[in-house]
Amino acid sequence: MRELRRPRRLAPGARVAVVAPSGPVPGERLAAGLDVLRSWGLDAFAAPHVLGRHPEFRYLAGTDADRAADLQQAWCDPSVDAVICARGGYGAQRITGLLDWDALRAAGPKVLVGFSDVTALHEAFAVRLGLATLHGPMAAGLDFVKNERAQAGLRATLFAPETVRTLTSGGRALVPGRARGVTLGGCLSLLAADIGTPDARTSARGGLVCLEDVGEETYRLDRYLTQLLRSGWLEGAHGVLLGSWAQCDPYERLRPMLLDRLAPLGVPVAEDFGFGHGDGATTVPFGVAAELDAEAGTLTLDEPALR
Repeated sequence: MRELRRPRRLAPGARVAVVAPSGPVPGERLAAGLDVLRSWGLDAFAAPHVLGRHPEFRYLAGTDADRAADLQQAWCDPSVDAVICARGGYGAQRITGLLDWDALRAAGPKVLVGFSDVTALHEAFAVRLGLATLHGPMAAGLDFVKNERAQAGLRATLFAPETVRTLTSGGRALVPGRARGVTLGGCLSLLAADIGTPDARTSARGGLVCLEDVGEETYRLDRYLTQLLRSGWLEGAHGVLLGSWAQCDPYERLRPMLLDRLAPLGVPVAEDFGFGHGDGATTVPFGVAAELDAEAGTLTLDEPALR
């Protein structure tokens, strides 16, 4: 696991494109999210097909070609400094094969923000472009437009990343200890679904793996973790950070399964780091070297998330 290239931080006036690589986007929430970004002094705009709907598969925000084209055009536009996803859902995996990765690489490093289904893009941008990304709240997400803490965390990371070098948890250590590594991860079900594809890493060796999910029964989360274990993907990971488990079983019922699956790795496992689908989600950079102290509940970045 190696550190990835960090994009430049944003400044007032930076141009930010909002794209919808996954599920359909509510218009009123998109408008509210754009208003928040503009209130920060950003020149935020929606890509052409953000409010689109697939003619047959209503769980997709427009056709695969349209969603891929929006991401491609926004990234390759030299006037655009950052791309923020509108929301998750499902669909990002369907478009990675439609992107011109050579053109995206030539466009240079930019900021990519998102979580949930965007996990597929975090992995693809790491593998294909060697680029660090931000696992953070999305422009049309209810957890963003109505939550000042989520807004403040993302804003600080974008504009003054040196002020958020240490991220803290609100929980305890599932497995105590300290470890160093490079951050990666995201939505557990997406990581499991990505195994074996050309857009995903074959191993988290040397990494500090961030895991969270939403709306899953415990046996399904067990299955995803077991898939990561049986495939060897978690072999050699240096540590694990657990985020939110919104709409899953109560955490005290979920915790024994997580302990059963993760403790045999023999690495520190920290709980309740607040990233993911929970209220006031923390923005976590992926592809950055850091130190995890599970007992203290801290993740300290070697360098700011953005240059």
